[in-house]
Amino acid sequence: MIEKVLEAKNLYKAQRKVERNKGGCGVDGMKTTELAAYIAEHLDDLLSSIRTHRYVPDPILGVSIPKGMGKTRLLGIPTVVDRWLQQSVNQQLMVEFEYEFEPLSYGFRPNKNLHKAVLQAQQYINTGYQDIVDIDLQGFFDEVDHMRLLQLIYNKVKCPTTLRLIRKWLRAPIRINGRLEKRRKGIPQGSPLSPLLSNILLDVLDKHMESKGLLYVRYADDFSVYTRSKSEAKRIGNELYIFLRDALRLPINKAKSGIRRPVHFELLGHGFVPVYKKGTKGQYQLVVSQKSW
Repeated sequence: MIEKVLEAKNLYKAQRKVERNKGGCGVDGMKTTELAAYIAEHLDDLLSSIRTHRYVPDPILGVSIPKGMGKTRLLGIPTVVDRWLQQSVNQQLMVEFEYEFEPLSYGFRPNKNLHKAVLQAQQYINTGYQDIVDIDLQGFFDEVDHMRLLQLIYNKVKCPTTLRLIRKWLRAPIRINGRLEKRRKGIPQGSPLSPLLSNILLDVLDKHMESKGLLYVRYADDFSVYTRSKSEAKRIGNELYIFLRDALRLPINKAKSGIRRPVHFELLGHGFVPVYKKGTKGQYQLVVSQKSW
């Protein structure tokens, strides 16, 4: 795969993508507008270092952004050069994995989006599946097990050089307030690879739910299951808790998880309220949640 990653056409497509996305500087201070000049001067040396396993990524820059409710989220910003190389790998990995992902996974995929996920949930609710298993993965992007993720990629992609690159990016230290910190688990939010890597890991969950015949919606690490009774919802919730813990080593935030009815359930910034119309019963319409406003 590494030769496909390093093809001129693939590298140029990745360069244009990074330049369009713009974004902040990494630890080296390079801007996206400087990427083309850097590539023109250093391309041969850079590609040689990748092929001979000498390439070492720069540390990630840790930046805290507001999350709401007085909380913050830590973003990890790779350097522009690392973002370009990650995007090059991302484009080829997507070819390998995209067509095996399940249709009810809506996050960061071609022809999928947040609104389609919310409309699917509304369809479940309006056909009688109104006891909802709402599960919140605790700090998902900070908890991803690197070995489990790399094994899933290896099962599909046998290229040692590509796997070595991904492992180096996963293990790159993060600089927070001028201090470097080691990273032994988690995916840095802010890198071009993180959405695809999260989908690769959570596709295991999707396939498990598909095998059980569950009705669910997943958007990145946000997912919910729709059932016809509270007892069924409790049983499924307990089973998923054990699966996530044992198979994927992902903890659940118990305080934010539970069994919900539609009026007490929010999904991706949307809520569900009854339709007050004569002759209509058990139907819900979408509203934007108060928090999203």
